[in-house]
Amino acid sequence: MSDRSASVLIANGALVFLAGMAAGFPFAFLLLGKIALWPIPGAIDVMMPGDVRGWRMAHLEGVLNGLTLIGVAAVGSRLRLSDRAERVLVWSLIVMAWGNEVASWIGPLFGGRGLAFGGGVANSLMYLLFVAAIVGVVVAMWLVAAGALAALRTSGARD
Repeated sequence: MSDRSASVLIANGALVFLAGMAAGFPFAFLLLGKIALWPIPGAIDVMMPGDVRGWRMAHLEGVLNGLTLIGVAAVGSRLRLSDRAERVLVWSLIVMAWGNEVASWIGPLFGGRGLAFGGGVANSLMYLLFVAAIVGVVVAMWLVAAGALAALRTSGARD
């Protein structure tokens, strides 16, 4: 994997990770029923939109998808892929990570779970983003496996 491709994955991974961390705030505020940020004095009673499941998902999707991009970037130099396959890998991972994270924020903010198309604009958008993310991760992991196997075949008896 080129340094540029690895850097693109690392940057996007870090940003998706940060978006997931940001989702931790409304998640915590929902659990608390108030906005409280120690050591800042006081608290504000608030009714956060969404539910515990939705905010937990938004929080964890960002963390896990961000780490996936960073992890693939870390092992990318071990993969044997054509330039075209590398570009497909990078864009598949970016679609996967951002699709999952954006869809996961839409749920608690606007309603829906994205498990089926229909049921409102927000739910349908979530569904389409999740479908794109699923296609992205399947393509990406296929290419990671193919790149690793190609590297294994070319290493031969040297190891």
